[in-house]
Amino acid sequence: MSNTDLQTTTATTATTALAVIPGTEIAPAPAIQAEVTPYTAAPPAVKQEIENLIGEIDLKDRSSIMFFGTKTQEQMTTISEKMLEGVKNKDIGLAGKSLTNMITAIKGFDIDALNPNDEPSWWEKLLGKAKPVVEFLSQYEEVRKQIDSITDEMEGHKTQLLTDIITLDKLYEANLDFFHKLENYIAAGDEKLKRLDSHDIPAYVAQVEANPNDMVMAQNLRDLRSARDDLERRVHDLRLTRQVAMQSLPSIRLVQENDKTLVNKINSTLVNTVPLWKNQLAQAVTIFRMSDAAEVVKKASDLTNELLEKNAETLRLGNAETRKQMERGVFDIESVKKANRTLIDTINDSLRIADEGKAMRARAEEELQVMEGELREALVAAKSRVAAANPR
Repeated sequence: MSNTDLQTTTATTATTALAVIPGTEIAPAPAIQAEVTPYTAAPPAVKQEIENLIGEIDLKDRSSIMFFGTKTQEQMTTISEKMLEGVKNKDIGLAGKSLTNMITAIKGFDIDALNPNDEPSWWEKLLGKAKPVVEFLSQYEEVRKQIDSITDEMEGHKTQLLTDIITLDKLYEANLDFFHKLENYIAAGDEKLKRLDSHDIPAYVAQVEANPNDMVMAQNLRDLRSARDDLERRVHDLRLTRQVAMQSLPSIRLVQENDKTLVNKINSTLVNTVPLWKNQLAQAVTIFRMSDAAEVVKKASDLTNELLEKNAETLRLGNAETRKQMERGVFDIESVKKANRTLIDTINDSLRIADEGKAMRARAEEELQVMEGELREALVAAKSRVAAANPR
């Protein structure tokens, strides 16, 4: 795989990971009153609804009291069963395991193993081992397949979690609706008890006291008081159901928040970690090939210099022999001095260039150490900032 292919794969992965299902925002929870709004303080529309519910209470029909608000309670039970079923069928551990597998696969691939300065051993040369970059890219292909597979799994987990968030939002709205219906039933029961205690029962007591010998009327009074007590117990049961419904609302939001947190973790891994790893890989391959090309250029330069030196030496020897034969000992002393000075200057230049090269390498080494220290400090600071932003 070429460096261009690696960069293309990186860009494709990042673009794919950014595709998020819309409509997953969690709506803020509405304010929930600790006490039920009484009939007298209810808005006109709600007061009419409470009046209709009061009309369902027939004190002569005990079943109307026993089953007062039962339908709403049954709907609450259905919601609780749906929540329980959702928790039973959801295995968050799979999403967490996929995240762990992704990190393990990335950490298990050593990018630093691609060192341009490593020389193959005589045994590796004897066996004709492949070039480091070829072996490196072969290992990358294996790891890439693993990461692509894990990425698909994580995309599936993310989609499921996003779907669950939407479903829980609908469940929350239904639960809130039934919660308000329960409040209306409780307000209707309280208002009916208030009317019984303040008007109906005292009025019937007066009738019984006016007719002390009417046993049927006395029994009806006892039945009325018994029905009143049954209604009070029924309203108490509805209050308990309301409390359970009130507890369910934050529970649903808590599950949503947990799902949202896991979605963010998965999305961060797909959008940031994987593309960053592939970019790092592409850089490592590029640096290796640059070093390899630099080595080839160095060898070519060395060969050119060697040829130039040999040609110059051959020319010098040939010229000296020719001059010896031509001049037979006749030499220009100024030429000899000039050649001598040139040679001395050449030697001094060589020494000076060598010293300058040594000094430049020393300065480069010091600068590299400084840059390495700065990079290490930056990494430590980044790690500390991430740790502070994500406390456990």
